[in-house]
Amino acid sequence: MGQRSAEELAEGEVDTGLSDESDDETELQRDEIFDLMSNHRRRYAIHYCKQADGPVALSDLAEQVAAWEHDKDVAEVTSAERKTTYTSLQQTHLPRLDRAGVVDFDGSEIELSDRIERLDIYLDIVPANSVSWGMYYLGLSAFSLVVLAALWVDFLPTDGIPVLAYPAVLIAMFAVSAGYHAYVNHKYRFENLERPP
Repeated sequence: MGQRSAEELAEGEVDTGLSDESDDETELQRDEIFDLMSNHRRRYAIHYCKQADGPVALSDLAEQVAAWEHDKDVAEVTSAERKTTYTSLQQTHLPRLDRAGVVDFDGSEIELSDRIERLDIYLDIVPANSVSWGMYYLGLSAFSLVVLAALWVDFLPTDGIPVLAYPAVLIAMFAVSAGYHAYVNHKYRFENLERPP
Protein backbone atom coordinates (compact mmCIF):
# COMPACT_ATOMS: atom_id res chain seq x y z
CA MET A 1 0.00 0.00 0.00
CA GLY A 2 1.31 3.49 -0.79
CA GLN A 3 2.21 6.34 1.50
CA ARG A 4 -0.59 7.68 3.66
CA SER A 5 -1.27 11.40 3.74
CA ALA A 6 -0.48 13.57 6.76
CA GLU A 7 -4.20 14.15 7.26
CA GLU A 8 -4.83 10.42 7.62
CA LEU A 9 -2.05 10.16 10.19
CA ALA A 10 -3.42 13.18 12.05
CA GLU A 11 -6.82 11.51 12.32
CA GLY A 12 -5.23 8.47 13.92
CA GLU A 13 -6.81 6.08 11.47
CA VAL A 14 -5.84 2.44 11.53
CA ASP A 15 -4.89 1.04 8.15
CA THR A 16 -6.32 -2.49 8.00
CA GLY A 17 -4.25 -3.34 4.93
CA LEU A 18 -7.32 -4.83 3.25
CA SER A 19 -8.22 -3.86 -0.28
CA ASP A 20 -10.76 -4.95 -2.81
CA GLU A 21 -8.01 -6.78 -4.70
CA SER A 22 -7.14 -9.15 -1.86
CA ASP A 23 -6.98 -12.80 -2.96
CA ASP A 24 -8.14 -14.07 0.43
CA GLU A 25 -11.07 -11.72 1.01
CA THR A 26 -13.53 -10.36 -1.52
CA GLU A 27 -15.87 -8.89 1.08
CA LEU A 28 -15.21 -6.04 3.47
CA GLN A 29 -14.34 -7.21 6.95
CA ARG A 30 -16.27 -5.87 9.93
CA ASP A 31 -13.22 -4.06 11.36
CA GLU A 32 -12.61 -2.35 8.03
CA ILE A 33 -16.25 -1.31 7.81
CA PHE A 34 -16.12 0.23 11.28
CA ASP A 35 -12.86 1.94 10.35
CA LEU A 36 -14.40 3.32 7.15
CA MET A 37 -17.48 4.58 8.97
CA SER A 38 -15.57 6.05 11.93
CA ASN A 39 -14.97 9.31 10.09
CA HIS A 40 -17.87 11.72 9.67
CA ARG A 41 -16.69 13.00 6.27
CA ARG A 42 -16.80 9.50 4.82
CA ARG A 43 -20.26 8.93 6.32
CA TYR A 44 -21.42 12.27 4.91
CA ALA A 45 -19.98 11.41 1.48
CA ILE A 46 -21.74 8.04 1.41
CA HIS A 47 -24.98 9.63 2.58
CA TYR A 48 -24.84 12.29 -0.15
CA CYS A 49 -24.06 9.69 -2.84
CA LYS A 50 -26.92 7.45 -1.68
CA GLN A 51 -29.34 10.36 -2.00
CA ALA A 52 -28.00 11.35 -5.43
CA ASP A 53 -28.65 7.94 -7.02
CA GLY A 54 -25.85 8.30 -9.57
CA PRO A 55 -22.44 9.91 -10.07
CA VAL A 56 -21.86 13.17 -8.19
CA ALA A 57 -19.33 15.91 -8.76
CA LEU A 58 -16.66 16.31 -6.10
CA SER A 59 -17.36 20.04 -5.94
CA ASP A 60 -21.04 19.45 -5.15
CA LEU A 61 -20.18 16.82 -2.57
CA ALA A 62 -17.62 19.05 -0.85
CA GLU A 63 -20.08 21.92 -0.71
CA GLN A 64 -22.79 19.81 0.94
CA VAL A 65 -20.39 18.10 3.37
CA ALA A 66 -19.03 21.49 4.43
CA ALA A 67 -22.60 22.72 4.98
CA TRP A 68 -23.41 19.71 7.18
CA GLU A 69 -20.17 20.09 9.12
CA HIS A 70 -20.78 23.76 9.89
CA ASP A 71 -24.54 23.38 10.31
CA LYS A 72 -25.27 25.86 7.53
CA ASP A 73 -27.20 26.01 4.31
CA VAL A 74 -25.09 25.32 1.23
CA ALA A 75 -25.39 28.96 0.16
CA GLU A 76 -23.81 30.11 3.45
CA VAL A 77 -20.65 27.98 3.17
CA THR A 78 -17.52 30.11 2.81
CA SER A 79 -14.91 29.43 0.16
CA ALA A 80 -12.36 28.53 2.86
CA GLU A 81 -14.71 25.95 4.39
CA ARG A 82 -15.49 24.53 0.96
CA LYS A 83 -11.81 24.35 -0.02
CA THR A 84 -10.77 22.61 3.22
CA THR A 85 -13.48 19.99 2.81
CA TYR A 86 -12.78 19.57 -0.91
CA THR A 87 -9.06 18.96 -0.30
CA SER A 88 -9.70 16.52 2.53
CA LEU A 89 -12.22 14.53 0.49
CA GLN A 90 -10.06 14.52 -2.65
CA GLN A 91 -6.77 13.57 -0.99
CA THR A 92 -7.87 11.37 1.91
CA HIS A 93 -11.42 10.17 2.29
CA LEU A 94 -12.57 9.37 -1.23
CA PRO A 95 -9.34 7.53 -2.14
CA ARG A 96 -9.79 5.53 1.08
CA LEU A 97 -13.37 4.60 0.11
CA ASP A 98 -12.20 3.87 -3.44
CA ARG A 99 -9.44 1.51 -2.21
CA ALA A 100 -12.04 -0.34 -0.14
CA GLY A 101 -14.18 -0.69 -3.27
CA VAL A 102 -17.12 1.17 -1.74
CA VAL A 103 -17.06 4.01 -4.29
CA ASP A 104 -15.60 4.59 -7.72
CA PHE A 105 -13.64 7.85 -7.60
CA ASP A 106 -11.85 9.21 -10.66
CA GLY A 107 -10.60 12.45 -9.12
CA SER A 108 -13.60 14.59 -9.99
CA GLU A 109 -16.67 12.31 -9.84
CA ILE A 110 -17.84 9.81 -7.25
CA GLU A 111 -20.27 6.94 -7.67
CA LEU A 112 -21.26 4.22 -5.23
CA SER A 113 -20.19 0.71 -6.18
CA ASP A 114 -22.26 -2.45 -5.72
CA ARG A 115 -20.17 -3.16 -2.65
CA ILE A 116 -21.97 -0.39 -0.74
CA GLU A 117 -24.73 -2.90 0.04
CA ARG A 118 -22.28 -4.65 2.38
CA LEU A 119 -22.29 -1.49 4.53
CA ASP A 120 -26.07 -1.08 4.66
CA ILE A 121 -26.55 -3.19 7.77
CA TYR A 122 -24.08 -0.93 9.60
CA LEU A 123 -25.71 2.27 8.37
CA ASP A 124 -29.21 1.79 9.75
CA ILE A 125 -30.03 4.19 12.56
CA VAL A 126 -31.63 3.00 15.78
CA PRO A 127 -33.61 5.78 17.50
CA ALA A 128 -32.60 6.61 21.06
CA ASN A 129 -34.57 5.01 23.90
CA SER A 130 -36.10 2.42 21.57
CA VAL A 131 -36.79 -1.18 22.55
CA SER A 132 -35.01 -3.72 20.39
CA TRP A 133 -37.34 -5.43 17.95
CA GLY A 134 -36.06 -8.81 19.09
CA MET A 135 -37.22 -8.13 22.65
CA TYR A 136 -40.52 -6.72 21.40
CA TYR A 137 -41.31 -9.83 19.35
CA LEU A 138 -40.19 -12.08 22.21
CA GLY A 139 -42.68 -10.30 24.49
CA LEU A 140 -45.43 -10.52 21.89
CA SER A 141 -44.75 -14.24 21.45
CA ALA A 142 -44.85 -14.81 25.24
CA PHE A 143 -48.17 -12.94 25.43
CA SER A 144 -49.56 -15.09 22.60
CA LEU A 145 -48.50 -18.29 24.37
CA VAL A 146 -50.22 -17.12 27.57
CA VAL A 147 -53.44 -16.39 25.64
CA LEU A 148 -53.34 -19.76 23.88
CA ALA A 149 -52.62 -21.58 27.16
CA ALA A 150 -55.55 -19.76 28.81
CA LEU A 151 -57.78 -20.89 25.93
CA TRP A 152 -56.50 -24.44 26.27
CA VAL A 153 -57.48 -24.64 29.96
CA ASP A 154 -60.78 -22.80 29.37
CA PHE A 155 -59.68 -19.81 31.44
CA LEU A 156 -60.75 -17.23 28.83
CA PRO A 157 -64.43 -16.81 28.04
CA THR A 158 -65.53 -18.39 24.77
CA ASP A 159 -69.31 -18.06 25.14
CA GLY A 160 -70.61 -15.94 22.28
CA ILE A 161 -67.06 -15.48 20.91
CA PRO A 162 -65.87 -17.55 17.94
CA VAL A 163 -63.03 -19.91 18.90
CA LEU A 164 -60.76 -18.39 16.24
CA ALA A 165 -61.29 -14.81 17.49
CA TYR A 166 -58.35 -14.95 19.92
CA PRO A 167 -55.85 -16.41 17.43
CA ALA A 168 -57.09 -13.93 14.81
CA VAL A 169 -56.39 -11.01 17.18
CA LEU A 170 -52.90 -12.39 17.92
CA ILE A 171 -52.14 -12.75 14.22
CA ALA A 172 -53.41 -9.20 13.63
CA MET A 173 -51.08 -7.94 16.40
CA PHE A 174 -48.11 -9.61 14.71
CA ALA A 175 -49.14 -8.25 11.29
CA VAL A 176 -49.52 -4.67 12.59
CA SER A 177 -46.22 -4.95 14.47
CA ALA A 178 -44.41 -6.26 11.39
CA GLY A 179 -45.89 -3.47 9.24
CA TYR A 180 -44.80 -0.81 11.73
CA HIS A 181 -41.38 -2.43 12.01
CA ALA A 182 -40.95 -2.27 8.22
CA TYR A 183 -42.05 1.39 8.20
CA VAL A 184 -39.61 2.36 10.97
CA ASN A 185 -36.75 0.50 9.28
CA HIS A 186 -37.42 2.38 6.05
CA LYS A 187 -37.80 5.74 7.80
CA TYR A 188 -34.48 5.43 9.61
CA ARG A 189 -32.46 4.08 6.72
CA PHE A 190 -29.24 6.03 6.33
CA GLU A 191 -30.10 7.45 2.93
CA ASN A 192 -33.61 8.51 4.00
CA LEU A 193 -32.41 10.93 6.66
CA GLU A 194 -32.20 14.56 5.64
CA ARG A 195 -28.89 15.00 7.46
CA PRO A 196 -26.49 12.10 8.10
CA PRO A 197 -25.69 11.16 11.71
